Amino acid sequence: MIWAPKMGLFSIPMLGFLLFCCLAVTAEATYLKYKDPKQPVGVRIKDLMNRMTLEEKIGQMVQIERSVATPDVMKKYFIGSVLSGGGSVPATKATPEIWVNMVNEIQKGALSTRLGIPMIYGIDAVHGHNNVYNATIFPHNVGLGVTRDPQLLKKIGDATALEVRATGIPYAFAPCIAVCRDPRWGRCYESYSEDHKIVQAMTEIIPGLQGNLPAKYKKGIPFVAGKNKIAACAKHYVGDGGTTNGINENNTVISLGGLLSIHMPAYYDSIRKGVATVMVSYSSWNGKKMHANHDLVTGFLKDKLKFRGFVISDWQGIDRITSPPHANYSYSVEAGISAGIDMVMVPYNYTEFIDDLTNQVKNKIIPMSRIDDAVRRILRVKFVMDLFENPMADLSLANQLGSKEHRELAREAVRKSLVLLKNGKSSNKPLLPLTKKTTKILVAGTHANNLGYQCGGWTITWQGQGGNDLTIGTTILKAIKNTVDPSTQVVYNENPDTDFVKSNKFSYAIVVVGEPPYAETFGDSMNLSISEPGPSNINSVCGAVKCVVVVISGRPVVIQPYLPTIDALVAAWLPGTEGQGVADVLFGDYGFTGKLARTWMKTVDQLPMNVGDPHYDPLFPFGFGLTTKPHQAEPKSH
Repeated sequence: MIWAPKMGLFSIPMLGFLLFCCLAVTAEATYLKYKDPKQPVGVRIKDLMNRMTLEEKIGQMVQIERSVATPDVMKKYFIGSVLSGGGSVPATKATPEIWVNMVNEIQKGALSTRLGIPMIYGIDAVHGHNNVYNATIFPHNVGLGVTRDPQLLKKIGDATALEVRATGIPYAFAPCIAVCRDPRWGRCYESYSEDHKIVQAMTEIIPGLQGNLPAKYKKGIPFVAGKNKIAACAKHYVGDGGTTNGINENNTVISLGGLLSIHMPAYYDSIRKGVATVMVSYSSWNGKKMHANHDLVTGFLKDKLKFRGFVISDWQGIDRITSPPHANYSYSVEAGISAGIDMVMVPYNYTEFIDDLTNQVKNKIIPMSRIDDAVRRILRVKFVMDLFENPMADLSLANQLGSKEHRELAREAVRKSLVLLKNGKSSNKPLLPLTKKTTKILVAGTHANNLGYQCGGWTITWQGQGGNDLTIGTTILKAIKNTVDPSTQVVYNENPDTDFVKSNKFSYAIVVVGEPPYAETFGDSMNLSISEPGPSNINSVCGAVKCVVVVISGRPVVIQPYLPTIDALVAAWLPGTEGQGVADVLFGDYGFTGKLARTWMKTVDQLPMNVGDPHYDPLFPFGFGLTTKPHQAEPKSH
């Protein structure tokens, strides 16, 4: 018997019963449905949202830059996402370990909040894991569209996912599925083609990034298959490739029928393949900013297409709803959130955004239902990618970064993306494929020995940079030296004059010229010219010796004035780190197979000009590409 003051006597069985009840209550209090992976995602979302305050919900809608994402900031403001802007890295030439440690430190801040909701870290991995030193840099999309090979794109997506995960990151702002209708646009190299059918086919990169959608998976629901895959982002919604004169962030003037038939189809495919997120475009449609377009973001994307992932703004995207940007920020917040943007990329001014949005909800300017819709979508993505079960990164995939297998895949992509535009003058036999064994050859041009130039923008830094020390890779010059017979002398002269060329009696010359790196608005060009001294190199070399000109560019450039002196012309686009793929085809270990996915104009005065237009009169038409056969039945490895 046990005595309890003022309560009389308890029997031992009664005490046991009370103890059991106490434990049951404790267990009930600590069991959280949202943390139970056995519960359906919908149940977990509902349970978690029922526990969240307004401040916690708005925090989930915020994405900030890594440079300001301290653990204290993550905890204080309940931040839902962090990103690396273009070129934003934890250290110069940072290793996977440095990346993983940084991501985990930020994640610890998120997990230390009352509800422990993990943050999702995003990065621009638009042609491989391009911000990261020693990553495999694949050809930009303008080249990949030439391959017309969806399965190659799926493999590239798979490799990119592994390299992104190698650095502890689970989310990439890719792919860009813009349909570039004017090569004057500075983002044209981010577009697979002027033809929406090719862009649609290339969305096969999404199951590469995210994993194969299970059978009978409900359309519109985001899908990410575990720790070796990443959430993808279809961008930029919608019509970003159709702006007037190709001016970045400009106005796309087109009928609704034109918008739906040209610029929208790849979004149908992306949603059908379970894409997790969609990024809104800076551009406007018939004068209406996409970041403020409720009809297209909510009415069409969410309601008609049944997209159930989350919609994210572009970098400071809601700021640019007004002109000048940030002129009426409170209005911009209202317009952007009301349009249907769920997660807002506010890299630095996040406190202002949080304060404005909180006040608007409390004052019933923005209904709570809109906040709940946004948070529900964000949590759905986090749940389906198992971020609650596996919030912390590790180094188990560190060896995937820049792996030999991925570099071989990139080299294959380079080979398949090359387009042979000319091969021999009318009176001569074809120059390509080149012979490996000869006396002496000349390699010339600013782009022959410049890894940064051949990678282009969005490589290590936002705008890209010249030089050979930005990352690990093979320049075209190095690839040529790797390929020719040991007895062949390779002479490299970046800017030779005609006298030098004539006096050296070269067997032939390879002249590699093109555009310098650029990104976004900085790449807008009204003349599309090859950068000097490229034209001078062509004139001084090709008039004196047989020559093949290799053009490194993010789009077709004006080449017609130089064509008569050129024996062979190759469009190599922006091939990335694996320059060996260029030499593989120049020297005939593999044949040329690429077909233009873009119209090559004669002059810029013809633009915009796309296949099917009444005034179509190209230098090289859409789908053009000469072919060659390899020297050998079996390709030779190097």
